[in-house]
Amino acid sequence: MTTNDILRRLRYTFDYSDSKMMSLFAMGSKEVTRAEVSDWLKDEEDEAYVEMEDKMLAIFLNGLIVDKRGKKEGPQPALETFLNNNDVLKKLKIAFQLKSDEIIELYQLAGKKVSKHELSAFLRRPTQPQYRELMDQYLRNFLYGLQLKHRNS
Repeated sequence: MTTNDILRRLRYTFDYSDSKMMSLFAMGSKEVTRAEVSDWLKDEEDEAYVEMEDKMLAIFLNGLIVDKRGKKEGPQPALETFLNNNDVLKKLKIAFQLKSDEIIELYQLAGKKVSKHELSAFLRRPTQPQYRELMDQYLRNFLYGLQLKHRNS
């Protein structure tokens, strides 16, 4: 999944306005303009479309964590310059304080069966032998489950 697609899906799921999106970026330590947000949210076919860097999605997700949970005490974690699907899942898990059972329920809402062992492998560090890469379809289903839970409630 592209960073732009993830941003679009989160915006739709939680019905964030441009102002809220800009606020979330600011909470993640980066001021962005309404035009930048608008260009990231455009369709790939639109000539004004701008591809969003992983770093900017990391800033947005960190802002979402601060918005939902508050700012962390002490030194802030280092900002990632590269995000994979596993990192996105971990950040959303932290932001919404999701437990493994709740994530599995979100997958079930989306019509995807995921076991606790499978989920655990997605949330491990890449250096651990049981680590498993989260494929696009799994992230897509997770975001769809979030949408079904939060958009339709």
